[in-house]
Amino acid sequence: MVLGHAPSSFEELGAGWVFSLPLMGILLAHEFGHFFAGMYHRVDVSLPYFIPVPFFLLGTMGAVIQIRERIRSRNALLDIGAAGPLAGMVVAIPVVIYGIAMSPIDPLPEGNYMIEGRSILYLGLLYWLKGPIPGGHDIMLTPTALAGWAGLLVTMINLLPFGQLDGGHVAYALWGRRQDRFSRYVIRLLPALALLVCVAYGLPTYLEGQRGDRLVYDASAGLHWLVWAFVLWILTRATGPDHPPTEDSVLSPRRRIVGWLTLSLFALLFMPAWLRMQ
Repeated sequence: MVLGHAPSSFEELGAGWVFSLPLMGILLAHEFGHFFAGMYHRVDVSLPYFIPVPFFLLGTMGAVIQIRERIRSRNALLDIGAAGPLAGMVVAIPVVIYGIAMSPIDPLPEGNYMIEGRSILYLGLLYWLKGPIPGGHDIMLTPTALAGWAGLLVTMINLLPFGQLDGGHVAYALWGRRQDRFSRYVIRLLPALALLVCVAYGLPTYLEGQRGDRLVYDASAGLHWLVWAFVLWILTRATGPDHPPTEDSVLSPRRRIVGWLTLSLFALLFMPAWLRMQ
């Protein structure tokens, strides 16, 4: 993804809808997955609320629904937690495929440009649709491709097995109260993950003799994880560190399979660095 010339107002308006509509479609599918699963289990849930963030590259931090009562059944918790990411992926993958197919492979620009995070799933789709990318070249994402990539990023973030994120709901349905202890390990490991990513990108650059902006950009590649750890810490101060308990009901074998498949998506979508300057 390359930052080129500054577009005019008319160009921004023309490109805006081919980014915003696919992104909103992915986020709506995600949240309505939760909503309809909640309705199916007769849980009092709200309609989706979008979270606008005008100063952020994507313009939004996603959307949420409010669950107004405790989810009593582990089966219901699994269904509600997993329905969002799975429904969002049903929309996100076609958007990503179309966006990559329409995005050109061009020579890298001489100035600074932004590189999007690349997960196993994203790299697989990129190789399938574009083949090996020649040295000195990269894909120049169209607005639609960027929207699909953002959908993958948001899904990955939500699948982190922590607290009351989607991954936390699914993990609690699978493991019960043991998940509360695991959540504490997760939030403690996120700063270490941020440091590891910064070293993984920054150390080779330093050893190559690069200094200045290039070294700063690479050595700060993992700071997104540190910011996210801080956001999650703030959330736990408001909601408490533990997941709301469910009844000690048995999770059905079929739902157990769905739960593990849903959590495995995190590995497929994991992006060490979300965005970095090059």
